[in-house]
Amino acid sequence: MARTSSPAYRRIPAVDRIVDTPGAAALISRTSRPFVTFLVRRVLENLRRELAENPEKEWPAPTLEDHIQQALQQEFRSWACPTLKKVINATGVVLHTNLGRAPVGETARRQLAEVASNYSNLEFDLGRGSRGKRDVIAGRLLETILNCPRALVVNNNAAAVFLILNSLAEGGEVLISRGEMIEIGDSFRVPDILRKSGARLKEVGTTNKTHLSDYRRGFSDETRLVLRVHPSNFKISGFTSKPSLQELSALCASRSVPLVEDLGSGCLIDLEAERIEPEPHPRESLSRGADLVCFSGDKLLGGSQAGIIAGSSRYLQRIRQNPLFRALRLDKLALAVLESTLIAYLTRREELEIPVVQMIRMDAGRLKKRADDLVARLSGLRTDLTMEVVEGASVIGGGSTPSQSLPSRLLRLRSSATSAAGLEAMLRQSDPPVLARLDRDAVLLDLRTVFPADDARLADILSRIGR
Repeated sequence: MARTSSPAYRRIPAVDRIVDTPGAAALISRTSRPFVTFLVRRVLENLRRELAENPEKEWPAPTLEDHIQQALQQEFRSWACPTLKKVINATGVVLHTNLGRAPVGETARRQLAEVASNYSNLEFDLGRGSRGKRDVIAGRLLETILNCPRALVVNNNAAAVFLILNSLAEGGEVLISRGEMIEIGDSFRVPDILRKSGARLKEVGTTNKTHLSDYRRGFSDETRLVLRVHPSNFKISGFTSKPSLQELSALCASRSVPLVEDLGSGCLIDLEAERIEPEPHPRESLSRGADLVCFSGDKLLGGSQAGIIAGSSRYLQRIRQNPLFRALRLDKLALAVLESTLIAYLTRREELEIPVVQMIRMDAGRLKKRADDLVARLSGLRTDLTMEVVEGASVIGGGSTPSQSLPSRLLRLRSSATSAAGLEAMLRQSDPPVLARLDRDAVLLDLRTVFPADDARLADILSRIGR
């Protein structure tokens, strides 16, 4: 960085001088001198950058010292306090990937706290008094819910796809329709994971049409697996076709090759009641001939981050014996949440205990009442905010149900003191942060994704930033 001629720049003290001050000494007593020295260097580097950008800026000597001490304390807090924190999601995106996807309900939260703060029987069979396997914790529930011979869980669906391919197709070919070679979030591409698994990709068909005959011609002595991928995050419409699962299953069976379907979102609920085009149900895919299915635990299922593999005992046994299974297995905390979530489905309490299901099924009338209540609560306060309830739409998100939405009622905010972008930033920097949507000259709050228990806190935040 070029040196500036600012008088304040020339008065910046040396690192050691700051480290030897009482303020820095107090921090050293809580951590270490090397760490505080590191923080001081960061503070002084930021100060030099600020002065280089504003060369006319000056501080009287005591004020400059005070500024450095305050910046040092703030820098320490930024390291000593967790950066992962609760936010209020008012975007209306139910499965917001950037905001942690599926939140867990009260029952799952209690189970998580119980397991996290105590020892558990994670790999101990209490009935036999001997070593057990963590597989059975979620596996037995999944096998019952999906009516399948066996199920395993790993740490996410990408791991599930990789493990299937590596276990069943390493060194051989995998047939996949050209229209299903998708990319999901963070540049994750199916062809890339195929190559990393040690399998060779063999495309069949075209982008919009793949016939059973395309798969038939694609088979060779090297074919180890047929992979069908549900395009969760996009939709091709118009002149399209693909063989049914039953047709593809019969072809695979005739060649003694497994048919695997990657379902992505893992939907276990009926979306048609919300006028949303249904996502494929894992149980139906298995009943129609898929040997294995895999899907996520933290998307439409509404649990913890997990990759679920279900289906044929024969193939799952080979996957279970893969040394990589241990590297990709689920930890006890994610397993506690997943088990609690699956029990809710088993006992038909998903609408009572799983927030994702509650949010998807929340009707617009209830959302309007909550928004009206917020407006009424703030109407008697002196504020520069104007608020109105308007019609709008929420989305499920998480790479599922593309181009479809849920009717909603939104709270539209405008401020006479700042721009919409400024208002959005104030909400984002509040405690807790509130994430909202920008709509030209206004900010939109969608209460579908705000827990009702946070309505009062949201009203308090709005009252404070509107003063």
